Amino acid sequence: MRIAVTGADGFVGRHLCALLRERGDQAVELVGPRRDGFPAAASGVLVDVTDAASVSAALADAAPDAVIHLAGFSSVGKSHELPGMVFEVNAVGTVNVLRAARGKRVVVIGSGEMYGAVAPGTRAGEDHPMRPLSPYAASKVAAEVAALQFHRSYGADVVCARPFNHLGVGQDPAFVVPAFAAQIAAIRRAAAEPLVRVGNLEPVRDFSHVRDVVEAYRMLVERGRAGEAYNVCSGEGRSIRALLDEMIAIAGVKARVEVDPARVRPVDLPSLVGDPGKLRALGWTPRLTWKDALAEVLQAAN
Repeated sequence: MRIAVTGADGFVGRHLCALLRERGDQAVELVGPRRDGFPAAASGVLVDVTDAASVSAALADAAPDAVIHLAGFSSVGKSHELPGMVFEVNAVGTVNVLRAARGKRVVVIGSGEMYGAVAPGTRAGEDHPMRPLSPYAASKVAAEVAALQFHRSYGADVVCARPFNHLGVGQDPAFVVPAFAAQIAAIRRAAAEPLVRVGNLEPVRDFSHVRDVVEAYRMLVERGRAGEAYNVCSGEGRSIRALLDEMIAIAGVKARVEVDPARVRPVDLPSLVGDPGKLRALGWTPRLTWKDALAEVLQAAN
């Protein structure tokens, strides 16, 4: 199958394209302009999802059988500073992809953050109310609402994924696990004092290995029901503190932990855990663990 992947140069996009090639699919890599001052990716077709003409031309040239729309602004914390940009990229960008991909299966990637806080000890199913608490989450809600409207109004062949937190090699160093890994690796090399600076360690999240997450996206291309949304998650919650403790244990170092106010988000959900039952009913079964992902990230940080 020929599958176009927007955001192919991102953390998840790179893992997804590798999986597609392993499966014998043709991955058409659509990469976006960088908005952080760094150069754009060296390979792939450059597409600005906020530019409808750019998206239309790229998908016309790619002529894919399906599209997995990953491109987007992904930082929850930074979204509070740049709400306009977040909505332009995530919501308007999704509308542009939907318009350009009419007649094709499109898997739109949302986020578990769309649910907002979930009561401790409970799991959000796909029918759980959406109460976003960040511009990032709100923009993802807007993108999914648009996708489902395209399905209802125009018969668009759209499936929505709601991934919860995922871990693996290649994630932006601003995210919590690679930020921990960089500090722990420096301690292990004796290049830094035995101190890990952290944000809020108490939130409970639902973590999956990124390779299991992209397996789910590929499955949704073929098995997802049009007009439906699917949680992509483990169904298990653990605190950020538990991740840090595990990483320190894997590395075999001793370190103090100190809260850095600059690393604390303006709004942080106490608990966010999902119910993966609907996706598992399609045949998805995770094959890797959060501990596997942490070990890989630490190894890569050496």
